[in-house]
Formats: sequence, C-alpha cells, structure tokens
Amino acid sequence: MNLNATLIAQTIVFFLLAGFTMKFVWPPLIRALDERAKKIADGLAAAERGTLSLRDAEAKAQHLETEARARGAEILAQAERRALALIDEAKVSAKAEGDRIAAAARADLEGEVQRARAALRDQVASLAIASAEKILRREVDAKAHADLLAQLKQELS
Repeated sequence: MNLNATLIAQTIVFFLLAGFTMKFVWPPLIRALDERAKKIADGLAAAERGTLSLRDAEAKAQHLETEARARGAEILAQAERRALALIDEAKVSAKAEGDRIAAAARADLEGEVQRARAALRDQVASLAIASAEKILRREVDAKAHADLLAQLKQELS
C-alpha cells in the first residue's frame, strides 16, 4: 500500500469522524455544559440572595432585640414606679388607720376619765354627806369640827 492512499483514507476518516462528532456528540455536551453553567450561576445568585437575606434578618433581629430590651426596661421602670406608689399609698393608709385608732383610744380614754371623775364626784358627795351627818350628830364644838375636817382631808388624799 502506498503511503498517499493511506494518508488520504485517514484524512477522510478523520473528517467523517470530526463531522459525526460535531453533529451528534458536541451539541449534547455543549448543552449539558451550558445547563451546568446556568445551574452554577443560579446557585451562586441564590447563595448571594441568601447571604443578603441573612444579613437583613440579623439586622432585623438586632433591632427587635434592642426594642425588646428598651420595652423591658420601660416595663421594669413602670413596675418600680407602681410599687413605690403602692408603698406610699400603704403608708398613707397605715398613717390614717393609726390616727383613727389613736383617736378612738383617746375617745375611750376620755370616756374612762369622765366616768372616773363622775365616780369620784359621787364618792366625794357621799363623803361630804357622811361628814355633815357626823358633824350634825355631835355637839357643836370647834375642836370636834377641826378634827372631823382633818379626818375628811386624810380620806380624800
């Protein structure tokens, strides 16, 4: 065989094989590569969107946390103010109750004093009457009157 015929046959086979490859093999390969490139681009875009969304969510969470802390501090301050107000109200109420009890005790004491004075007046009156009876029963004598008055004075003391 001659070298030129072999070379021509190989060239024809090469071009046939190249044509077959370009017509039937390359289009599915190129399509698969294009689809793969598109999937990778879509994945990268989704990852970028996810990263941005994560940053937004973190910022929003930070903002919500700050608001929650501020609101908690405000609620705590309100509770403390309310507790102080309740304590002040309780103090005022206790003072009023104490004043009322003291006034009632003073009124009771005043009543007891009045009853004691009335009882003392009754006793003094009965002693005066008893002394007058004794004076009138005895004869009228200045020394006897002085002794009775001294005795009455001792009984009153």
